[in-house]
Amino acid sequence: MKAIACDVLVIGSGPAGLAAAYQARMSGAQRVLVIERNAELGGILPQCIHNGFGVRVFQSDLTGPEYAQRWARQAQQAGAEFLTRTMVLAMEAGPCVVATSGELGLLEIRPKAMVLAMGCRERPRGALAIPGTRPAGVYTAGTAQRLVNMEGYMPGSRFVILGSGDIGMIMARRLTLEGAQVVAMVEILPYISGLRRNLVQCVRDFDIPLHLCTTVTDVRGQERVEAVEIAQVDARWQRVPGTEQTLECDALLLSVGLIPENELSRMAGVALDPLTGGPIIDERCATNLPGVYAAGNVVHVYDLVDDVTASALRAGRYAAEYATHSAAMYGAATCGTSAVANTVPVRPGRNVRHVVPQHLHLPSLDGEPLVVEFRVREPIEEPVQARVRAGERVLVDRRLRYARPSEMIRLEIEATVAGQFAGVDGLQVDVVRGK
Repeated sequence: MKAIACDVLVIGSGPAGLAAAYQARMSGAQRVLVIERNAELGGILPQCIHNGFGVRVFQSDLTGPEYAQRWARQAQQAGAEFLTRTMVLAMEAGPCVVATSGELGLLEIRPKAMVLAMGCRERPRGALAIPGTRPAGVYTAGTAQRLVNMEGYMPGSRFVILGSGDIGMIMARRLTLEGAQVVAMVEILPYISGLRRNLVQCVRDFDIPLHLCTTVTDVRGQERVEAVEIAQVDARWQRVPGTEQTLECDALLLSVGLIPENELSRMAGVALDPLTGGPIIDERCATNLPGVYAAGNVVHVYDLVDDVTASALRAGRYAAEYATHSAAMYGAATCGTSAVANTVPVRPGRNVRHVVPQHLHLPSLDGEPLVVEFRVREPIEEPVQARVRAGERVLVDRRLRYARPSEMIRLEIEATVAGQFAGVDGLQVDVVRGK
């Protein structure tokens, strides 16, 4: 087994991994190593050939491959090293990673600090318990995206899409442009689960039928999907008798949500939030394990790649700071030792599903503003007040035109304001209808 030492190890070379590696080098880490299991860098971005990436980070409207290329170039020019076709087998606190590489064989990597940037995965059919047979032709939307955009293979000609996630809506447009027919998009919720812009640009602009409060109740076919049955559901997601329809198709795409990829995190003992499925972190992206940081979709699923990049830049900066200064220099009160040491918890309140980070230092350790990100439980299509409060005292009170589960909300707590609330038992985030 070959032993490798480095200052910062980044697992994953998607948008989060590339940005974290770049920032770690720019923040003083001497040796930054990135592990990627695929042959190419960029994570999911190489198959996302549509535009809309980098508007905020680069002030340019880029495709996914272009966005990945820019960050890969910047990370390489900064001096980051990359190990592609390398799979992590085990991860322990320390931190210590065991990986296997096609070129180098079995590796034991001992970094001074580590950034988890494994991204997320799609929820598969097995998690949905859809009745029916198990023929060929059932794909997750991301799998279909890779087949069409990278492999040049059309997985069908008549599609039904279950779920209204962003990848599903984008693929509805892509398949239509390639000459296929998207028979219908069905969503069990009474509202779409993706961004409103994708509803307009990918579904309505192409006259694709959208059925809300509807789900797939049967998959039919032997060797290949021949049809699916859909039906409306009530408020308890139970089938409404008499609403069944049969749609002939040869492919069913699933766009029913993304899950942070945290098997390695769990293996190492990283504390996970049951609401997000990702690590519990503080404002510096530090987890409960000393020297282990997490960023991007591995923490919670973002809407925009620009926000993934912002979180990764933060994680890379503080991972480098930890690596270049011993934990003893940090002191027991900092996030360099634990994300929960001397912090206050941040809890979801009224109409808020989850909040990240889950712990904050009040005031922040470096005097910078604190940012909380969260999603609401249900859409409110009217003005709302988004608040961060400690008991009855309010730190932030911001008026928004609306609040939707598909669009993450970010609130900034000024350092001077946060300092006034030091010593409180905890903070709560609420979203209520405006007055």
